[in-house]
Amino acid sequence: MRARRAVLAGAVLACAIAIAHPASLAQTAGAPFVPGRLWDGKTPDFRGIWQARGSAHENIEGRIVVDPPDGKIPYKPEALARRRQNYRNRETADPSLKCYQAGVPRATYVPMPLQILQSPGNFAIVYQENHAFRVFHPEGRPHFDATDWWMGDTRYRWQFDTLIADVVAMTDLAWLDHAGNFHSTEFHVVEKYRMTSANTLEYEARMEDPVVYSRPWTLRTTLYRVTQPGARIIEDECLEDASGVRRHISPSDPRNRVKADYSRWSTQNRR
Repeated sequence: MRARRAVLAGAVLACAIAIAHPASLAQTAGAPFVPGRLWDGKTPDFRGIWQARGSAHENIEGRIVVDPPDGKIPYKPEALARRRQNYRNRETADPSLKCYQAGVPRATYVPMPLQILQSPGNFAIVYQENHAFRVFHPEGRPHFDATDWWMGDTRYRWQFDTLIADVVAMTDLAWLDHAGNFHSTEFHVVEKYRMTSANTLEYEARMEDPVVYSRPWTLRTTLYRVTQPGARIIEDECLEDASGVRRHISPSDPRNRVKADYSRWSTQNRR
């Protein structure tokens, strides 16, 4: 009798383990990714070269806009006329094509890599496009007033393993994509950076602008770690065309070396 009870108890325990095991696996699989730490043992380590994929840089609507649910930017009716004009003139009016810095959040999802640089208490991003960079200042310092920078003024904090950045002071000349989506100088962005695996970084940006938009809205995309051996940020140079407008040139273009040819300065000085 005792033997039967022992066998029965063992069978019940085995069934309980068999039932509980898949649930525990699911819980483990669904747990948030925990990134490595910097040498202080506390700060999440986001260092590396990252790049977005896809075509969001052409038009963020219907691609990475997640709120509103229809994927459309909630423009005020009076702002739509400028957006339509931008779209019509996009092949010549897009400031990024003229070598102006892409701005926030556009610099994150342009088809060029970016590099995150970190140490405990310090965070910066260098973007390949147009030599842009951002230094993230710790939260608590007041924002700069009466400025209109291409890359804005950034304050940040850590919320567990998510970096949250508050960005203001951006020029209204910047576009959000090649389709001409835009904002005013009242533009305010709250960014979130969160690693979802060793080689993926989720980027989310919540935008508000009482001049241009009828309500706040959000975009979200994924950046992928560039893992090729020897990968690095390269020079993205521009030269003036015949009309005096600066245009991008290929990194392999021989004219790319003109910037380092200082001999022309001495030649000009001798005249």
